[in-house]
Amino acid sequence: MVAQADLWSTRIFNRFVSNSSSERPGRALRRHDGRRTPASKDESAHYPRAAAYARHTTMPLEIILVLIAIFVLLALSAFFNISETALTASSRARMHALEQEGDKNAYLVNRLMTRPERVIGTVLLGNTLVDVLAAALASHLAVTLVGDVGVVAATFVMTALIVIFAAVLPKTYAMADADRTALAVAPFMRATIWFLAPLTVAMQVIVRLLLKLTPSARDDAANILATHEELRGTIELGHKEGAVAKGDAHMLGGVLDLSDLQVLDIMVHRTKMETVNADDPPQTILDEILKSQYTRVPLWKDEPENIVGVLHTKDLLVALGKQGWDVATLDVMSFAGKPWFVPDTTSVKDQLNQFLKQKQQMALVVDEYGEVQGLITLEDILEEIVGQIADEHDTHESAIRPQADGTVNVDGAVAIRDLNRHMDWDLPDEEATTIAGLVIHEAQTIPEPGQAFTFHGYRFEVLRKSRNKITALRVKPVAPVGANGGGKSGRSGETDAMSAG
Repeated sequence: MVAQADLWSTRIFNRFVSNSSSERPGRALRRHDGRRTPASKDESAHYPRAAAYARHTTMPLEIILVLIAIFVLLALSAFFNISETALTASSRARMHALEQEGDKNAYLVNRLMTRPERVIGTVLLGNTLVDVLAAALASHLAVTLVGDVGVVAATFVMTALIVIFAAVLPKTYAMADADRTALAVAPFMRATIWFLAPLTVAMQVIVRLLLKLTPSARDDAANILATHEELRGTIELGHKEGAVAKGDAHMLGGVLDLSDLQVLDIMVHRTKMETVNADDPPQTILDEILKSQYTRVPLWKDEPENIVGVLHTKDLLVALGKQGWDVATLDVMSFAGKPWFVPDTTSVKDQLNQFLKQKQQMALVVDEYGEVQGLITLEDILEEIVGQIADEHDTHESAIRPQADGTVNVDGAVAIRDLNRHMDWDLPDEEATTIAGLVIHEAQTIPEPGQAFTFHGYRFEVLRKSRNKITALRVKPVAPVGANGGGKSGRSGETDAMSAG
């Protein structure tokens, strides 16, 4: 190609720079029949100035064009990379809010991300095309300039240019301001998707055909984390990085845990329920209601497990007013509410929805045999989200008491979830609900006061016991919290029982 360009450039140069009208060697000669004799292919040898001029004008022009093409291809590669990162990292909530405000580019972003596989397929196809073409042009230019050894140099140079200027730099910029970048590239990305749609569709068809030929094809959706698990991971990461406060992380995590918890996990056990015998004299019932800190109290007959109604203090006051404040003539069962029984396997999320639907705030929890196991209130569910809720009538007895020596004195009835939240620990709560239950489960026996056990990276010492119930323990981390992967990793050491003194 270069030799042919030299030939034609030489002939043009000779035509316009020659001052002589006589025929010179190498110039086309006119024959008697009017035709010209072709010039010799080596006529440039007769005109060294013309050959040098052609060589110095053609080669730089070709180099410039190739360099321009390479830089354009690198810019396209950077566009594909910055578009992919910005669109995938942009905030869906922010884009939705902007779309509601009438932002057209936000609407485009949401439309593009409804089918992210199209965006990813277009980016992969376009990126591959421009990178390969840029590398090919660079190799051709290097071979033309320095020979075959230029391929090696072109490989290293193009690798550096693509990685730095077409990949790392654009992706870093897109991550730093994903929302604004996504809004800027959305129109161009939509046009690119439309332009490359035939090739993208063809690739998808080929991939599907190849996947059908594989012996075991699994649905990729089965390997994708559920949405709430992704949110949980984001919250935990934000908490570790300091972007989310501890209290906020606990509240957000509590909302996500509602669907995983059952009412059995957070209910008030029947041994802690305040109930009233409906057969007692009205004055006795009134005295017990006045001494209670609760506004709703279950009523029972014959035996405490036989709940027959729920007495609300407001209904009691209304009935007393109608009776002229004559307590002796009061019939509590005439205005007591009907008890609401729910299975102990009901999820906390479903129970919350039922509370809102039924417009009630308390339910009795029963097991598979119909026996009352405890009760659950709307406040119990809310406390799983926001933590302990106390009012002016609640007794403020701390069940979790950190000590100066790093140990923590805990009542046996304290829920594992409450201790984890209070101390930022990660004790397992799959097999037991309370700290006492966890110790009994791991020890496989009912321990005596003074015995100590080590498991899950913590040392548990039994302080007090009432009959078969552990009432107080002392807990101390024996390893850095989280060093053993938290409580879910199983026992962190041998369980040892030893007498205290």
